[in-house]
Amino acid sequence: MKIIINHSSMVPIYEQIVDQIKKYIRTGELQENDQLPSVRTLSKELKISALTVKKAYDHLEGEGFTITVHGKGTYVNTINQELILEEQKKGLEADLEKVIQKGRRCGISDEDMRSLFELILEG
Repeated sequence: MKIIINHSSMVPIYEQIVDQIKKYIRTGELQENDQLPSVRTLSKELKISALTVKKAYDHLEGEGFTITVHGKGTYVNTINQELILEEQKKGLEADLEKVIQKGRRCGISDEDMRSLFELILEG
């Protein structure tokens, strides 16, 4: 697992970590019961604060993607396919929202965008 931090991004560093770990879980690169690097190890590797990594890990645990065993580490939680599907839908929704905004900025009508979307779906 390789986490890449973009320090010039407007996305907070902890969110970048969360998003990348979720991607690894969704794609199967991280499997159920795989151990994540320790907070200290990942913070040293990324040259960021341990508190930032801890915040990312807490966020992942709060969403059900990981589980932390005190004194042992953070592990990928039992994979809930519905949770993964919901995350994928959320990502797709965000991407579609960007496309719609871009289309509107270009002056393309909603009806033309619907037609284009349907045409692409028929592919």
